[in-house]
Amino acid sequence: MVTNVKRFTFEEYLALDKGTDIRYELVDGELVPMSLGTGQHTAIIRFLNRKLDQAVEELSQPWEVIPAMVGIRSPRGTRWDTVRIPDLTILPKSQLQEMAAREYVIDLHEPPPILVVEVVSESTKSVDYRAKWVEYAALNITEYWIVDPLKQTITICNLEEGRYRDSEFRGEEMIHSPTIPNLHLATAEMF
Repeated sequence: MVTNVKRFTFEEYLALDKGTDIRYELVDGELVPMSLGTGQHTAIIRFLNRKLDQAVEELSQPWEVIPAMVGIRSPRGTRWDTVRIPDLTILPKSQLQEMAAREYVIDLHEPPPILVVEVVSESTKSVDYRAKWVEYAALNITEYWIVDPLKQTITICNLEEGRYRDSEFRGEEMIHSPTIPNLHLATAEMF
């Protein structure tokens, strides 16, 4: 038996009255519910949010760290739209102000986020390591973090000539972020 799946355009996704607390990503036109993370997943996001907030403030940058509330329209190669919602997104405050009266979704013609973070779970590891790695590079997001509690690693992907160069950190290794060079954080602190 063939089941027809309702597909949504980007505009329909933005106008959708979801009528629920469930957040959805749009992947190739299909609504994909974002599951609630484990306690560890949530703890990592909260921990990183505080650390990144402090580091951004010390840098005196006009940036804001936003947890899991900003969508990013993706340039996937299909005829259907995709919108990703990273676990953490760093944006210029001016860009957030421009979105004040509309959905927090960055469209393809808008500047990309400064940095995005995804925390891996068993159900998202292939998407975080493969699909989003390609999509975020195509969007010119200069820095993408993959925080993996399953392997207890942090992969920092830096955009160079249109492709990410990955640096993996583990254990007591101090992570190195070109975007936030004043962040002093050992990988193990995250887990």
